[in-house]
Amino acid sequence: MTSVTASADTSPRKSKVGSLERQNRWALRGSFAALSVFVVVFLVPPFYMIMTSLKSSAEISAQKGSPWIAQNPTLDNFVYLVTNEQFQRYFFNSVWVTGLVVILSMTIAILAAFSLSRMGFKGSQVISTGVFLTYLVPPSLLFIPLFQVVGSLGLINNTWVLVLLFPTLAVPFCTWIMIGYFSSIPKELDEAALIDGASYPQILLKIFIPVALPGIIAATIFAFTVGWGAFLYPLAYLYSADQAVLTVGIVRELIRGDVFAWGTIMAACVMGAAPPIIIYTFLMDYYVAGLTAGATKG
Repeated sequence: MTSVTASADTSPRKSKVGSLERQNRWALRGSFAALSVFVVVFLVPPFYMIMTSLKSSAEISAQKGSPWIAQNPTLDNFVYLVTNEQFQRYFFNSVWVTGLVVILSMTIAILAAFSLSRMGFKGSQVISTGVFLTYLVPPSLLFIPLFQVVGSLGLINNTWVLVLLFPTLAVPFCTWIMIGYFSSIPKELDEAALIDGASYPQILLKIFIPVALPGIIAATIFAFTVGWGAFLYPLAYLYSADQAVLTVGIVRELIRGDVFAWGTIMAACVMGAAPPIIIYTFLMDYYVAGLTAGATKG
């Protein structure tokens, strides 16, 4: 009687376990299928861009063979861009503008996030919400009124206008990220530091920045992306070739009326996309390592 009861109790349990395993397998297969579709969709354009950059103008014009494979790969397009003084000027402008934008944006974001999350002055919550809502305003709605502002400052057709305007796009989101990281740090740390005689700048430099390094890296990646990849503002505010940045210079230099130098355009896009990809890859490795390292600091 006991054995019959035990077998009756275990059989439904085994069936439930087997059913759960089948559901997990189907869920895993579905996830891999969806992920495969997304991978293909996102990787096809970069792959086509790289293949086209390795083709000569004659091969592209002939339209023979597969458009996805370079029949006679060549680096002539890259050599032309590297040795072209105008392209070098575009690249240099993008580098120094992005560098200043990252430094300025992160300095403002860290100081603002620290004051809003830890100093607890009146109205800090309202200001924090306002900072995030500012990020939600589309840049396409701002560049017209900003055009009048920078025009009154005499900065039209000057790369310094980008150094002034790009932080308006990066600072709100970077500040919002940093507020979240700073708020997660136990208040006992800064209270103990204050008892020991530390000032707020010392608390920020010696406690918060080392612990919140993953958040700083994530915000830095965003600020770098804003400064490097923006197209609308440089197109609207910069006219001359010597002031143009890479994103706009590619369009102005390599597209002449209805003539498109597709091989050179794609090579320029590959070279323009390389720095963000390389920097993002290295910083993401450091970001993952910093998640645990920052959590144990204190």
